[in-house]
Formats: sequence, C-alpha cells, structure tokens
Amino acid sequence: MQASQFSAQVLDWYDKYGRKTLPWQINKTPYKVWLSEVMLQQTQVTTVIPYFERLWRAFPR
Repeated sequence: MQASQFSAQVLDWYDKYGRKTLPWQINKTPYKVWLSEVMLQQTQVTTVIPYFERLWRAFPR
C-alpha cells in the first residue's frame, strides 16, 4: 500500500468515526491542543473533559 493511500484511508476513517465533539476540537487553537495533550498524557479522555472545561473557562487564553 502506498503512503498516500494509507493516509487517505486514515483520513476517511476519521471523517466517519473520529471524535469531533471533544471540547479541545471545537474552535481549535494551538493553546487548546497543547493543553489537552498535556492533560491526556496519563489520563483517560472521559476523566479529562470536565477538568479541561473548567480550566478553559478559568484561563481561556
């Protein structure tokens, strides 16, 4: 399989099944992505969501 075919399949899968409603994916900014990456390093997504939302409300930028 060519690399371009593989990437197209991954992107197609994400379009169909990927999580797009996580708080850090709505109005995505580099800061939101970085913050979520730090919080998700050793923690499950379902645990991070309420903490992320509280932190984002307190420090939006």
